[in-house]
Amino acid sequence: MWPYYPELLAKPVPRYTSYPTAVEFENGFGADQYIRALCDMPSGTPLSLYVHIPYCQSICWYCGCNTGAAGKTQRLTAYLDALESEFALIGRLLSGRGKVRHIAFGGGSPNAITTVEFVRLLDRITTIFDAGTPEISVEIDPRGFTSEWALALAASNVGKVSLGVQTFAPDVQETIGRVQPFTDIEKSVSALRLRGIDAINFDLMYGLPKQSLQDLDETLTQAIQLKPSRISLFGYAHMPDMIPRQRRIDDKDLPDAALRFEQSELGYQRLTEAGYVAIGFDHFALPTDSLAIAAAEGRVHRNFQGFTDDPNEILLGFGASGISSLPGLMVQNEKNVGRYRSLISSDNVAVIRGVGVDEEAEERGRIISSLLCQGQVDAGAISMLPTAEMLDVFEQKGLTCQREGKLVITEAGRPYARHIACLFDQFRALQETIAAH
Repeated sequence: MWPYYPELLAKPVPRYTSYPTAVEFENGFGADQYIRALCDMPSGTPLSLYVHIPYCQSICWYCGCNTGAAGKTQRLTAYLDALESEFALIGRLLSGRGKVRHIAFGGGSPNAITTVEFVRLLDRITTIFDAGTPEISVEIDPRGFTSEWALALAASNVGKVSLGVQTFAPDVQETIGRVQPFTDIEKSVSALRLRGIDAINFDLMYGLPKQSLQDLDETLTQAIQLKPSRISLFGYAHMPDMIPRQRRIDDKDLPDAALRFEQSELGYQRLTEAGYVAIGFDHFALPTDSLAIAAAEGRVHRNFQGFTDDPNEILLGFGASGISSLPGLMVQNEKNVGRYRSLISSDNVAVIRGVGVDEEAEERGRIISSLLCQGQVDAGAISMLPTAEMLDVFEQKGLTCQREGKLVITEAGRPYARHIACLFDQFRALQETIAAH
């Protein structure tokens, strides 16, 4: 179905959950700008909050998230105390400005803490920010999920839950250090639905060690059987130099580039044939899901959680490594939990790095987002390229075209969407043009 051009895919490109990307963040930048942006925020500005829980009951070897083993209870308690202090600090700076519409809990595994701690944390957020009845989503590790957790989520008005599934193949699970039988996922889904939570996402992966095409096919069959409202199918990124836990995975067990491409294509075929709507390059949703509806209306965009129908321009990140995005500014909190707690205990914001976003970067970000989310952009965007000829290789291969005043990524070009979007990245495309000459 998709033409395979390994020479195009060989170039590493960002996932573009933001633009500029986190690679462009500068150390020591952003704390003062973040404080000023919060204090100058107009009253009633809609806000989204992201709360990071950097702990899991056990650590998976493939995982690139900022997380560690939960370990001792006092470690979790100290972190949650720091989170509450950060809520209070940011709440004082906002001084009642801003209206919280969305709250997302991620990690790590938010269910690494107890249900009582979760309910308390959510209560502190809604009280400090006068949040009312926001839309709430939570990432869950099925291995530690219980009927008590399902009840707590329902009682807290959580509307969306994402389950970390990755694969159902037992031998692949062993290889990535995440053993969870199909029945664990089945029970989690049943418990959620019993409590009225039907908006359920599965995170699946391809490109995993020892993962065959048949392994992925069987995992997709089992996932489709449970009929989650959304499925995210991510390609595993093996970066053992940056992520030490991945050194437990043998490079020789990884699928080659051609097999990875086949796996991605198989995922697209199986899921769309099962009735899921393809959104961007790695998300799928049933037609009745809010993400699919937003896609049909052209309202999908990218943020640090991936493709989303959350319309809010401002996202405030809390906790170690939390990223905040505001007009003209993106910043990130300290990643190390100990240093994060130290900053918060001194009544300082935890921001340690960031980047300013000027008008050109904002425009390039809109172009990149439009290409990734809608698969097209006004053809006038081509003027932002260092040279228009940069598109030639994609047009000649039928991966892009121009029609009705739009630059369009064709269906054949779907797996190359990030590489096409990267042409508009001023931090990468221009460097390559200079290097080529």
